[in-house]
Amino acid sequence: MHIPDGFLSPPVWLSLDALSIPAIGWVARRARPEPAGRIPLLGVMGAFVFAAQMVNVPVGFGASGHLLGGSLLAVILGPAPAALVMTAVLILQALLFQDGGVLALGANIFNMALAGVFAGYLPTRLFGRGPAPLFLGGALSVLTTAALVLGQLTLSGVAITGRPLWIACTLFAITAALEGAITVAAVRAIERLSPQALPTPRLSRPATAVFACAALLLATGGAWISSSAPDSLQRLATDIGLGR
Repeated sequence: MHIPDGFLSPPVWLSLDALSIPAIGWVARRARPEPAGRIPLLGVMGAFVFAAQMVNVPVGFGASGHLLGGSLLAVILGPAPAALVMTAVLILQALLFQDGGVLALGANIFNMALAGVFAGYLPTRLFGRGPAPLFLGGALSVLTTAALVLGQLTLSGVAITGRPLWIACTLFAITAALEGAITVAAVRAIERLSPQALPTPRLSRPATAVFACAALLLATGGAWISSSAPDSLQRLATDIGLGR
């Protein structure tokens, strides 16, 4: 779901860069009252999502998908801290691994760290942290991001119609369902490991250690199990001849 450089027209990525900078500034002000004791939690969850996004799994049609993690971060940390953590993840991925373009960084931040996080948080905000709202939040975060990506490509003059569009929508729907299921499983695991974590997000030391170890294992061993198939956006780009 990371948009590389060259996919968006200059007016589109420039506008999204200009929009994302003040939006993240506003989010940072909202997150500023965070207790100092929660800073390690933000780092651990950021490392977990960073590592989890490196592991792709097959989702059909010769494509793969990976966890976005926006809804999971929002449920554990709250929407404003989650948006900041996701922004840091996206910046590191773009600068260190070229996963997502530097010029398109504003678009990726807007799509995943802002819209995706807040859309993923909305169902649990409205309906609580039951399995259905958690699943819906995870799915909605992916579908919101996907819809924005498709809209931005269309505004950039990229024609997406016919079979490529239907394949892309199917892949996004499958990825959304996986995101929802993983979000439910992860939150339920946190509740078992650290019953006091929700709704006042503060993980116990065992729970924090589990997520830290999971991040380390994914970062070191994820490349061995990650699918080499292109992700949904890369598959769409191949189908329509974008980026050749």
